[in-house]
Formats: sequence, C-alpha cells, structure tokens
Amino acid sequence: MTRRRKLRPEEQELWSQVARSAVPIRPDRPVVDTPPLERADTKPAATSLPKRTPIQSFEIGSKPAATRIPAPSTPAPRMDAKTMQRMNRGKLKPEGRIDLHGMTVDQAHPELINFILRSHAKGRRLVLVITGKGVGPGPTGPIPYQRGILKRQVPHWLQQMPVAPLILQVTSASPRHGGEGALYVYLGRRR
Repeated sequence: MTRRRKLRPEEQELWSQVARSAVPIRPDRPVVDTPPLERADTKPAATSLPKRTPIQSFEIGSKPAATRIPAPSTPAPRMDAKTMQRMNRGKLKPEGRIDLHGMTVDQAHPELINFILRSHAKGRRLVLVITGKGVGPGPTGPIPYQRGILKRQVPHWLQQMPVAPLILQVTSASPRHGGEGALYVYLGRRR
C-alpha cells in the first residue's frame, strides 16, 4: 500500500491542467471537484481498532499448545429416548426400505423424495435408506473425484423441502440393517 503525500505547488498546477483537459466518460453526470488528498498525521483512536489476541511464543519443532476446539453441535433428537435407543440398537424393524446404491445423483434424488412422501402418506414411522458405503477402487482418470456421493448427499436432501418437516430423526443404521451404508429415517405421525 502506498502512502499519499501532499502535492508540491508545481505538481498541483500540473494535475489541475490534466484534470481540465480530461473528457468525461459520462457527460450527463455532474463533475465533482474534489480537493487533493492530504496525508493524515494523526492516528485513529485506539477504540476504533479491533482488539488483537497476542501471538504466543513458540520454538521450531515444539508441539503446539493444547487448544480446545468446540465439538460440533448435533441437533437434539426430536423423538422419545426409548424409541431412539431401540432404533440405534437395531431392535426396531424398518417398515419400508429403498436401495439407492448404484444409482446416479439425478436418479436417486427424485426416488428418495418420492419414497419418503409415499411412506409418510402410508403412515410408516421407520424407513431404511440404503446409500452404500462408497468404497471400492479409486478413480483411475486424470481428474480425481470422491467416492460415495450418495452417502454424503442423502443427509442433505433429507434436510430440504418438501421432506424436512416430515422427518423427526436421521441416524446411521445398525450393522444388522446395513451399518455405515444405510440410514434410519424416523418419520413423524401423519396428521
């Protein structure tokens, strides 16, 4: 950043000549004559600057000081604790299931939305959504991509309209129902 300095009288005269000879790009706008900027010799008040935290001293090769990182907040369950405990243990039997793995994102999204809407309309409470684990041989092409796109996208789709108000809880399935490759979706009661 360069500092502006006060122009000497000959520089001021030269600048005035250049400014008078300039043709405005938009002649319909009024020309505002601004005085030249002068360097401010005073510092701004200390209260206007944000407070900075001091940097702790360190030595090269030393371990960093322990810092407490807050845990990400998980939403509170919207269902009763006993039912949630039974669901997490795999004791509840899903009333419906949809298998999305092997589908593309464009195929899976409308299928999932329609399945959730139909299940809620039929009065089902617990449904199983199988996404697959997203494991297997990695990409062999020049552009890398992540595996398991459905595993990452389905939870986001379930938080969007039109199905978000119908869902009370989404959790990973127990190993007997697919484990990491499936999700339990607990639906609210039909009104």
